[in-house]
Amino acid sequence: MQIERHAFFWTVAAFLFAYLVQLLAPVLLPFVIGLLLAYFFDPVVNTLRRIGLPRWASSILLLTLLIFLVVLGLIFLVPILVQQAAGLVEAAPRQIDRLKVMIEAGARDYLGPRYPQAEGMLRSALDSFTSSAPSLLGGVAKSIWNQGAAAFNFVSFLLITPVVFFYTLRDWPKIVAKVDSWLPRDSVTQLRALAIEIDERVSAFIRGQGAVCIILALYYAATLSFAGLEYGLLVGLFTGLAAFIPIFGWSIGAFTAVSLAILQFWPDYWSILIVVAIMLVGQALESAVLSPSIIGSEVGLHPVWLIFALLTFSYLFGFLGLLVAVPVSAAIGVLVRFALKTYLESSVYKGERAEV
Repeated sequence: MQIERHAFFWTVAAFLFAYLVQLLAPVLLPFVIGLLLAYFFDPVVNTLRRIGLPRWASSILLLTLLIFLVVLGLIFLVPILVQQAAGLVEAAPRQIDRLKVMIEAGARDYLGPRYPQAEGMLRSALDSFTSSAPSLLGGVAKSIWNQGAAAFNFVSFLLITPVVFFYTLRDWPKIVAKVDSWLPRDSVTQLRALAIEIDERVSAFIRGQGAVCIILALYYAATLSFAGLEYGLLVGLFTGLAAFIPIFGWSIGAFTAVSLAILQFWPDYWSILIVVAIMLVGQALESAVLSPSIIGSEVGLHPVWLIFALLTFSYLFGFLGLLVAVPVSAAIGVLVRFALKTYLESSVYKGERAEV
C-alpha cells in the first residue's frame, strides 16, 4: 500500500511539473540554456579546481571566455550570416519561380509527346506550391519566433543566461548536495545509483553531442563554402548546430543544401553531386566516427523511441522540447528500465508461489 501511495504521489508530481513547464516554456528557455551550459562545462571547472583554481574563479574565467567568443561572433560572423540570410529571403521568390521552370522543362523532356496530357495537372500542382510556399515558410518562421521571442531577446541573452550559467556553475556541488539531502533516507543508496546512471547517459549526450555539433558546424560551413554554394556558411553552420536535434537537424540541412545546389548549379551535375557528397560524408562522419568515439552508446535510445520523443516533446513544449528531448528521454529510459527490473523481480510478475 505504501508503494502505491509513493507511485501516486510521484505520478501526480510529474504531471504537474510537465504542465508547468509547458505553460512557462518560452520563459524557461534562457534558464534551460544556462543550465545546459553549466552542466556542459562542469568537468572543466573540476579540472581547474584540481590544479588549484577556486571554483568561483574558474566560473568567472569560463564566463569571460564564452562572452569573448560571443562578441567575436557578433563582430565577425553574425554580419556575414545576416547578409546571407537576408539574401536568401530576398531571392526566395525568384528561386521558387526558377524551380518551377526547371520542373516544367524536365517534365517536358521526360514525358515527350505525353506532356500535354499531364501539363494541366503539373501546372496546377506547381501553382499551388508556388502560392503556398511563401505562406508556409512565413508560418514556420512566425511559429519559431512566437515560441522563442520571449527567450531569444536582448535581455535574455545578455543578462539572464550568463547569470544562470555563472551561479549554477559556481554552486553546482551545493545544488547536488541539497538535492541529495531531499532523497528518502531508506532508499538513498538506490536513488543515488539511479542518479549516477542518469548522469552518465545525459552527460554523454549533452557534452558529447555538443562537441559533435561544433565539429560538424565547422565541417559543413567550410566544405559548402569551399564548394561555392551560395549561403553555404549559413546552411553549414545551421546543419552542424542542428545536429543537437538528432535526425531532424541533418535532414533539414541536407534538404536545404541540395535544393540550393540544384537551383544554383543546374545543369552542372558535378557541382550538385559535390554538395550531395559533402552532406553524405558529414552524416557518415557523425554516425561512424564522431558519435561512437565521443558519445559512444551511453545514451542507449532506440531510433524509433528517439523519433517519438522528438515529436512528442516538440509538440508539448515547442523549441524547448526539442532541446531537452534526448537527454530527458535518456533519463526516462533509465527509470523505465529500473521499474521493469523491479517488476520482473516482484511477486506481481513471479506470483505468490515464487516467494514460498
